[in-house]
Amino acid sequence: MPIGISAKKSLRKSLKNKKANSVFKSKVKEVIKAFLGKPEKKEFGEVQAILDKAEKRHLYQRNKVARLKARYSKKVGKGVEEVVVKKKAKAKAKVKKKVVKK
Repeated sequence: MPIGISAKKSLRKSLKNKKANSVFKSKVKEVIKAFLGKPEKKEFGEVQAILDKAEKRHLYQRNKVARLKARYSKKVGKGVEEVVVKKKAKAKAKVKKKVVKK
């Protein structure tokens, strides 16, 4: 237990900050989990915003935030690319079937 007045105040302050940080970190994790379930541009914008807020609060280092944003942006791109590739594959399959029927 702290003995001095300033040490007691410091303990109270650190406990208060720890609680606030843990609440915010859990919110960050929820937003990221929702994004990973369905990676779309709208959710990616929310992820970027909350990661920037976490960096501003000094919960995560700048490089970690940059790395996470880069990883999640790739997931958004892959989701869009997969849809385009599937549509092209279906279109080519239809064309081949028509050629075979003739």
